[in-house]
Amino acid sequence: MEVIVSVSDDFNKMPPGFDFGLAVAEADRCLLCYDAPCSKGCPANTKPAEFIRKFRLKNITGAIRTIKTNNVLGGACGVLCPTERLCEQECAAKLRSLSHSADRDRPIQIGKIQRFLIEHSWKMGFKVLERGESKSEKIAIVGSGPAGLSCAAELAKAGYSVTVFESKAEAGGMIRYGVVPFRFNLDFLKRELEDIKSLGVEFKFNTQIGDKSGVEDLLTQGFSAVFLGTGLWSGTKLKPEESYPKGVYGSVDYLSGLRDGRLDQFSQAFAGKTVAVIGGGATAMDCIKSAVKLGAKEVYLVYRRSFLQMPAEMPERIESLNSGVHFLFLNQPLDFIADSNSNIKGLKLVQTKLGDPDDSGRRRPIPIEGSEWILETDIVIEAIGNKAKTGSPEWYPNVKVNGKNLIITNPDSCETSVKGIFAGGDIVRGPALVVQAVQDGKIAAQSIINYLSN
Repeated sequence: MEVIVSVSDDFNKMPPGFDFGLAVAEADRCLLCYDAPCSKGCPANTKPAEFIRKFRLKNITGAIRTIKTNNVLGGACGVLCPTERLCEQECAAKLRSLSHSADRDRPIQIGKIQRFLIEHSWKMGFKVLERGESKSEKIAIVGSGPAGLSCAAELAKAGYSVTVFESKAEAGGMIRYGVVPFRFNLDFLKRELEDIKSLGVEFKFNTQIGDKSGVEDLLTQGFSAVFLGTGLWSGTKLKPEESYPKGVYGSVDYLSGLRDGRLDQFSQAFAGKTVAVIGGGATAMDCIKSAVKLGAKEVYLVYRRSFLQMPAEMPERIESLNSGVHFLFLNQPLDFIADSNSNIKGLKLVQTKLGDPDDSGRRRPIPIEGSEWILETDIVIEAIGNKAKTGSPEWYPNVKVNGKNLIITNPDSCETSVKGIFAGGDIVRGPALVVQAVQDGKIAAQSIINYLSN
């Protein structure tokens, strides 16, 4: 009998942020440090010490202005940033003396205050960003992820005409198509995008600048400079040279499907099934938690190292465990097992032990001979990393890339090997943080302004 499943409304609901009272109470814990270490811990220079000080002094609009002036995606970063190992890691409040035991080792929740202030600005109708005096030059941005959006906004604030070319139907890049809705929903993203669009930035969706030399050709089509923020949209595969059984998904396609209208389709496919997710990073955490919400009967996380070596943030790991996911550590996937109709029915694994540290600094997983076994599963999701599309260097043949097809830039200016072309975000760094992409966009925008001025 066919099981009819409706996706719960909470699949698209973010957890609520601070209300005014909680935000004030948390800000009041701030020690108002001189030369505050928290601000040094923000890759995008959002200046948490400054906006928290202003908030404490009841200068609410000033606090909001500090955030949005320095980070056009301040709301998204407040939600998505791993603040525990960035600004909050540096917070002096957690270093208070032992006589203050209630507050010891608990930093100010900077990310939650930041999110509150951005949401409060929307309730107030307070607009910060303004377009500068118009200039004649036109700039092309390829890709509307965090790096492209940040660069576009900074250039528009300086008065330049900016056109963003996006191959997908909507803006946002990985924060739209690579994050589960219950962690960062589209209503929140829409409000952030409205601020950028209000600057006069033009978006051209469903537009692929991917023909041979297509990016470089923009410089001959009326654009004075180009910024590349195309991101990484190909998933790393367990068996890259082979055809896959039905029921095996890449994390990029799976997470995109939860946003692009295929949510009900995935809900029907996952209901009552056993799901195995390969990987140990933030993307894997999104995959396993969403599989639980879609009604999977059993969800397994398969990771070849140990719990402490997972790249996912500790709160995400704990949350996933509490959701009922089974963690299979020290198990390395080897192959897919399919039935006669090419449907996935199992994942072949080998147990591992940890050896000496590898280039990542983590102990290398070593397969244990004779320990192979089969995990029976109906669905497998590969969440083992993203990479540049194989043919992407053909879009900009004179731009230098490395062996992983990542664009080589001057990190201080985001300049590529081609005059007038700049790049940032994951297509330069590899998989990285939203806040790092925002900073790349800011650096590139200032470099483009300097380039055009000279």
